[in-house]
Parts: sequence; C-alpha cells; structure tokens
Amino acid sequence: MTAISGWGRYPINDTEMIHPRTVDAARRATVQANPGIARGNGRAYGDAAVGVRQTIEMAHLNRMRAFDPRTGQLTVEAGLLLTDLIATFLPRGFFPYVVPGTSFITVGGAIAADVHGKNHHCQGGFGQYVENILLVLPTGETIGASREEHPDLFRATIGGMGLTGTILEATIRLRPIETGWIRQRTFVADDLDTTIGALECGDSATYSVAWIDCLARGARLGRSLIFLGEHAALHHLGERHVANRFPLRKPSMSMPVDAPSFVLNRWTAAAFNELYFRAGARKAASSTLVPTHPYFFPLDALGNWNRMYGRRGFVEHQSVLPIKNAQTTLAEMLDRIAKRGESAFLAVLKKLGAGSGSLSFPMPGYTLALDFPIERGLFSVLDELDELVVAAGGRLYLAKDARQSRATFEAGYSDLSFFSEVRRTVDPAGKLKSRLAERLLI
Repeated sequence: MTAISGWGRYPINDTEMIHPRTVDAARRATVQANPGIARGNGRAYGDAAVGVRQTIEMAHLNRMRAFDPRTGQLTVEAGLLLTDLIATFLPRGFFPYVVPGTSFITVGGAIAADVHGKNHHCQGGFGQYVENILLVLPTGETIGASREEHPDLFRATIGGMGLTGTILEATIRLRPIETGWIRQRTFVADDLDTTIGALECGDSATYSVAWIDCLARGARLGRSLIFLGEHAALHHLGERHVANRFPLRKPSMSMPVDAPSFVLNRWTAAAFNELYFRAGARKAASSTLVPTHPYFFPLDALGNWNRMYGRRGFVEHQSVLPIKNAQTTLAEMLDRIAKRGESAFLAVLKKLGAGSGSLSFPMPGYTLALDFPIERGLFSVLDELDELVVAAGGRLYLAKDARQSRATFEAGYSDLSFFSEVRRTVDPAGKLKSRLAERLLI
C-alpha cells in the first residue's frame, strides 16, 4: 500500500498503486478494481483521484494517435499531459480551446473534471470540445461515447470524476492561433461592486479573470485587479515578438522543501496582497503582450508550489454562485474571511456559463476560488462558507474538494439522480470508487 494525496496534500490515504503501460493492462486493472479509480497526474486538489483500495495511474498511456490540421481534431491517450500537448502543437499554430490554471494535468483528468478556464463565460468548458471518448467499463466492455453514440454515458462522463469508466482515449478539438502571445489589459476595481461590473463589461473579451484582495475590508472589500485577454494576431506583434512568434515554456524553479508554518500568515498575506495590487495598478489601462504559459499557467513556473503551504497542506474552497445571488453572497463570504483574518493566499473570481456534463461544476454565475493553509479552526469557517453557498443555490467544485459534506454536495448538484442512474447501469457492482465518492456517497 502507498500513502498518497491530491495536490493539496490533504487528506492522505493508503491505496494500492497500479501502473498500466498498455491499453489492455488498463482494461484489466479496471475490471479487477476492488474498488478503485483512475488517476492522471494527481492534480485534483483533494481525494477525487485516490481509490478506496486501488488507484490506476494512467501516466504511461500518453501517446498522440492522430491529428487532422483541417479540423483541429486530435486523438490522444488519456494520460497525455496538456503541457506536452501544448509543446507539440503551439509551434504549429494550435492551442486547446480550454485550459485550467495548470498545464500539468492529463487529458483524461481534464475530461473527468470538465475543467474550465478564463473563457468559460463565452466559450464553455473542456468537455464542450471533446468529440468522443473511448471508455473501458468495470464489466470489461470498451465503449466509444459521443453526443451521438451513447449520449447519456458521454454526458455523465464529462465532469463525472472517473466514476463511469476508465478513459482510455479521447478526440478533442484544438483552436488555430497565429501566435503564442496574449494581449492583456489590466483594470483596477476599488471594491466588489466595481469588480462585478468590470467582469460584466468584459463579457466580450475571450479571457477574463479577477484577482481579489480577500483581506481588504470596509469600503475596499473585494478590491481587485481584472485581467482581460485575447490571442494576439501576427499583426499585433512588434519586430522583437515576431522573432519569437511561439514562445515556449521556460524551465521552472522548484520549491525544494516545505515552508515553515510561520512563513504564511495574515500579515505576510496582507503584505503580498498590497504589493501585488500596487504592481498591477501601475499597469492599469495599458495593453501588454504576455507569453501563453505565464498568462494561463503562472504557478507552473514554480515546481512543487504546494510546499509553500507547509507539511499540513492546504485546501481550496471553490464555489460557483448563480448570478442573481452572487454579489450579495460574495460580499458576505469575503467579509467573513476578512473579519476572521483567515490566511487565504489566493482569491480568484471568474464568470462562468453552463456546464457540459451532469456533474459539471459550472453554472451561469460567478466562481470564487480561495486557497487556505490547513490551520486549527479552518474547517468550521469553511462549513460556514458552505452554508452561504447552499443558501444562494450554488455548489462546490469536486476537483478541488477535500471536505464538503454529502448534504452540501446533494444540494448543489440537481442532476445527481441522472448521473447515479447511468453509473448503476455501467458499474452495477460498484467497482469504481474514489475516496471522494465514498465520502459523498456518490
């Protein structure tokens, strides 16, 4: 048995690790799961990719099978990392339609979580650009699922957290791009009302996101920096940038050890937020060219950045709130965090559209992501935030979750009965089970 966790390093659970190197081996492991779940690169923050008894690591199934440059359709094995996909296709003028905040996730994981990016408000999530999926069911049957073939299974698999079968391969669509640069505009918002208004006005932008100073209080509650972005066309580049039309990812530094617990606290968080806000404010109203990787994946520049939170790890509380209740609920959540002085070291606000799958996280509204180091009393604070989310008609992101209750989960996912019915059909013996599924009784 091996003790593993998600990216947040909490919780830690024992599981038997299985490392299939072929499709047939992955098929056998799925049939023999007792019970277990597939795992990509372990970037789900909580326990979604930790099997109750067995965990099938898909990292070795990482080949690219076929590509059609006319349609942008790419067929790959589920263990392919987005960073390797991008390294191959960015210089050829193609990029995924949707990417999350890290490139170190697998295609299979991106489908299982129906990951979203900074463009969900106008272009949807990762699942929207999946053409078909090749699944092996716990019964041993291999099925190709799409919107036309086995549509219910396809819908349940998008965002289904690996609980409908092990994804072996998928065909996805890539977008054509002229350069590897993003034209970014920065705006300053002095409070939450202005932040929401700026994101509403930024609906026409392909990419939009707000960094929020979650420790600001009073009249400054919810102050933020809003970043809007577009893929730069070739004519947007100057001579210096044309010479480096498709900049590749630079080698990253790595966090060598766990940070001592005293490094991250309310005072260091407040100091960082003030410096970050002022630095961003100096760029306000200007347009800058940013390479693809630092724009979409800023944290990838520091390997093992989760060590910054110390040995106890961290949890991310990511919720989505329907538009009609978002502003008042966000204000209450931020006010409680600021008053309690919880050390939230990341607070990101984005506008979302509808999800693609029955357990997809997005809904039309606003999502707030908050990272907290694990400290005494934290979970009671998070329980209070959960109550606000449920009262507003929102829900929590399963790919980031490590501790929500069954009641919170059930209240947020109205399509749960459909998903459960599909799951019973494809896995009548209940062989596929992660620690998350066990905890939430999915």
